[in-house]
Amino acid sequence: MNFELTKEFLQELSLAVAKRNGNYVSEKIQDLHPADIAEIFDRIDLFEAQFIYELLDEEVASDVLVELEEDVRDKFLKSFTAQEIASQVDNMDSDDATDLIQDLSEERKEKVLSKLEDAEQASDIVSLLSYPEDTAGGLMAKEYIKANINWTVEECLEELRSQAEDVDYVHTIYVVDNQNKLQGTLSLKTFLFAGNNTKISDLYKEEPIYVKTDTPDEDVANIMEKYDLVALPVLNQANILVGRITIDDIVDVIKEEAEKDFQLASGISENVESKDSVWLLTRARLPWLLIGLVGGIFGAVVIKSFEYELVEFPVLAFFIPLIAAMAGNVGVQSSAIIVQGLANNSLSYGSTFSKVVKEVGVALINGAVLSSLIFIYNIAFGEAWELCFTVSLSLFVVIIFAGIFGTLIPLVLDQYNIDPALATGPFITTINDVVGLLLYFTIGWMIYF
Repeated sequence: MNFELTKEFLQELSLAVAKRNGNYVSEKIQDLHPADIAEIFDRIDLFEAQFIYELLDEEVASDVLVELEEDVRDKFLKSFTAQEIASQVDNMDSDDATDLIQDLSEERKEKVLSKLEDAEQASDIVSLLSYPEDTAGGLMAKEYIKANINWTVEECLEELRSQAEDVDYVHTIYVVDNQNKLQGTLSLKTFLFAGNNTKISDLYKEEPIYVKTDTPDEDVANIMEKYDLVALPVLNQANILVGRITIDDIVDVIKEEAEKDFQLASGISENVESKDSVWLLTRARLPWLLIGLVGGIFGAVVIKSFEYELVEFPVLAFFIPLIAAMAGNVGVQSSAIIVQGLANNSLSYGSTFSKVVKEVGVALINGAVLSSLIFIYNIAFGEAWELCFTVSLSLFVVIIFAGIFGTLIPLVLDQYNIDPALATGPFITTINDVVGLLLYFTIGWMIYF
């Protein structure tokens, strides 16, 4: 059932909580998915959420914790004892448990880990905590299904039954040798239709697609997208199978990267949300506003340096907004195409030059069309020939420059391991505005004087 959270539902729930009507609340949420309950918790206050949380089954409660937004979950965990957190962690997959524990202070981490009943779970979490969050090691879970290459199907079936107790979803079977080194993969369909005495070595598919523990999370996402994978094995530096990454974790990575790139392109330097504090929102926005302010000052300096020309021919001032706006728009369009290509790896190193040439070609066509239109507009309204040529030629040159600049800047940023999404925001718009004005007045000066 697709649950839709409404204002009326929240009001009824809040009223029931206020009356401490646990039976009514349980009835309202008993059929909801943990993600739906987490959405409710995001919209109500902490006291109400805690009351509802205490009514949940242990397993459901653990799943809800996993689904909660980080800031809400942090508030929840502050009210929990180490023992209470440990009891929730025992019901989670190792990757989800690690995500929850890694945000705790070092002291609380140690206390929670010491309270875990499952020693193997504790060991897995400690192992996962050693990997950076933005790598395959930081994404992977320790729960997976594996089969020894020397087993028969009958032997394998018995082993898989015991392994499957800790795995919620079996996407594929990983085939390993006696040293636990990955040899290949075995599909469930092939396994189910094989005879009991058939060797696993006769069934598995060699040359599996895998990643190493230090593979960046963006590369993992690209690999899974390219090969349409729902699960991906992870090997350590000795090529030993240590975990797997599932598609739900990668969806989170893709979402986070998209949000980060969008915020960078909008001139926001930190990952923030509308419900964050005024100070945090200001801190995230102010740096790029300062850059915009500096760019505006430079633009004013450019205009001031051509003060004499503007006094003599004030009509030039009428088209300043047009030139600045077109320079910024063209630069953002060009950079957005390149940033997209870099993000999805469709822009290979061999095609960089051809991509620049193509963007220049596009700029030439756009420049010719737009400059012709503005030329016709000025002629139609009886403007002087000097102004017609100044505005049209300037617009053409500015569009060419902005196209080239918007293409090259993200490529240069990428070479220096700086997020190229910066090039689609205020950074490139500000620079193009300033340079566009400089080109406009320079061309005007050449034509009029």
